[in-house]
Amino acid sequence: MTRTPTPVHWKLVVDAADPHAQAEFWAAALHYAVEDHSALVERLLGFEAVPADLTVEAHGRRAWRDLDAVRHPDDPYDEETGAGLGRRLLFQRVPEAKTGKNRIHLDLHPGEGLRDEEVARLEGLGASPVRHVRAQGGEWVVMRDPEGNEFCVH
Repeated sequence: MTRTPTPVHWKLVVDAADPHAQAEFWAAALHYAVEDHSALVERLLGFEAVPADLTVEAHGRRAWRDLDAVRHPDDPYDEETGAGLGRRLLFQRVPEAKTGKNRIHLDLHPGEGLRDEEVARLEGLGASPVRHVRAQGGEWVVMRDPEGNEFCVH
């Protein structure tokens, strides 16, 4: 009997200098929710299972110092940990700065005729436009998030 494989759960992990600022930007950009891991963090601190210096105050609550995440607001999440179980981006602090072009990026599709309005909104959140592309396959704007990661708005 052949077993049908279960789809693999995944998250996109993004290296960041400031994971909390990146989570705030991308939550606003995508209309996602910043994950709330405070119950887990507080529980582990209460058990003295983790040192307090691994945590910070972020988004008005206790959070991991070097990690933050955003999730689609309609997707399920684990109520004990706050971790999303669907579409999510995880930002992890790394010591080195971004040095080259991304090998993977997000394409945002705000809807027919809404690209310019969306580009302006994203600029207001801290993104910067790089170039406007007109190609046989369509038009889009290449942008950079506040830490320089490229993404496209179609």
